[in-house]
Amino acid sequence: MNPVSTRRRTLALTALACATLGLGSLAGCTSREPAPESRFLLLDGSTLASSALKGKVTLVNFWATTCTTCVAEMPELVHTFQKYQARGFETVAVAMSYDPVEWVLNFSNSRQLPFKVALDRNGELARQWGDVKLTPTTFLVDQQGQIVKRYVGQPDFVALHQLIEQLLGQG
Repeated sequence: MNPVSTRRRTLALTALACATLGLGSLAGCTSREPAPESRFLLLDGSTLASSALKGKVTLVNFWATTCTTCVAEMPELVHTFQKYQARGFETVAVAMSYDPVEWVLNFSNSRQLPFKVALDRNGELARQWGDVKLTPTTFLVDQQGQIVKRYVGQPDFVALHQLIEQLLGQG
């Protein structure tokens, strides 16, 4: 076998192994699965059940104040929320369990985040949403409560906006 054929075969087997092990989902999954039933503890002390979000396209973003990519993408999340909120779009930003509450409050207040910010005090939300360990991890959920897309790392916001438009058009 020549070196090019060997390399192609190795790449194909690696891709198959990653897909089989679920590692392909690091870039984003497209198969729909139900969003977990969760109760978000919001910064104002109230709770929000994920079932209350049915009927809306919802972005659930796991983030941390110490995550530079999370901090860098926050203005885009704000812009996305403001652009689609009137059309039935919701955002819930879930601060990771290791993030001090005071830091999350300060970040949220100083940047005047317009969407819901939740605290994952004991890591339960991260476990429920697929054992999230890397930040940012973002889920896009359709009006029926199905996860449409999962992003690890900063999403391509142009593509994300196109997908949100498509989902809002289905509702």
